[in-house]
Amino acid sequence: MSAEIINSDKAPEPVGLYPHARRVGNLLFLSGVGPRERGTKKIPGVELNEAGNIVSYDIEAQCHSVFRNVRLILEQAGSKWENLVDVTVFLTNMKDDFKTYNRLYAEYFKDNLPCRTTVEINCLPTPIAIELKCIATID
Repeated sequence: MSAEIINSDKAPEPVGLYPHARRVGNLLFLSGVGPRERGTKKIPGVELNEAGNIVSYDIEAQCHSVFRNVRLILEQAGSKWENLVDVTVFLTNMKDDFKTYNRLYAEYFKDNLPCRTTVEINCLPTPIAIELKCIATID
């Protein structure tokens, strides 16, 4: 079975050598998706110092942005939000951010209940506080 590589012209560019997604049969596997904006290094809700270190961040702004980016990739690949079946969420600060993230997640996923795993990690490759790894179906 071949795997089709999918890159979105609307979602932020990958920060390494990987596609936005790969389709295998009727399954769509998304690479890790963060809250960056396409065509820029800007991260919604993040303030960096001159050295590129995080001074402050708004987890709510990052959640909205990462969910929007996932939706853009899904739609460009021929899937949709409602087809998400599994979501792995990486947070860099579970203690401070989980409550806000969990509230927003419940709003975005109220009509679709994919399996979910949320883990805390030390850091991500760019100065972000959240990243999603998703699996969806394609009708």
